[in-house]
Amino acid sequence: MDTEESSHKNRWFKMIGRFLTKVDHIILKTEEFILSSAVIVIFIMVCGNVISRELFGPSIYFHSEVARFAIVIATFMGISYAARKGRHISMSAFYDALPFRARKVMSIIIPLGTSIALFFLAYYSFEYVKYIYETGATTTALQVPIFLLYMFVPLGFVMGGIQYVRNVIINLVKKEVYIGTDALDYNDLQLEERKADENIQM
Repeated sequence: MDTEESSHKNRWFKMIGRFLTKVDHIILKTEEFILSSAVIVIFIMVCGNVISRELFGPSIYFHSEVARFAIVIATFMGISYAARKGRHISMSAFYDALPFRARKVMSIIIPLGTSIALFFLAYYSFEYVKYIYETGATTTALQVPIFLLYMFVPLGFVMGGIQYVRNVIINLVKKEVYIGTDALDYNDLQLEERKADENIQM
């Protein structure tokens, strides 16, 4: 009976693990789609407005609003993606000089503190979005409700906070030092892996 119960529990854990892995993969692909689409929109709006102004005279009257939407989306929705990939800008001179155990401790403390800060910012940004919604303010050109623009701010903070919590968990579970759930600490990579990682960034 005990072996049957344990095997049944293991099956449930495996099913839950596979489900969470699929959900995480869907979130990753959604983030990549949103970020790439936002960058493309920024490019089209900026370049399209220059071409329109130089060739036809008038500017595209809504280009600044659309570009601003895309910039806000790319900036705040990119928090989670950058945390996952370990791509946030960091002042790592002191961190790189630490021994392995100290870096392991820091890899838990830093994302934990960052996640708390992001959840704190998410709360206040949500309150601000709620205030904007109650005012009923709209953009000048397209008459789009402004709260639709700012709602990506708390959403990005929440997603980023969750990702940093995941970074804490993976550093508690794994022996290696992770700067992101998908990224080992750069100091622990072999020379060949570093070159490959640099080529990917290029």
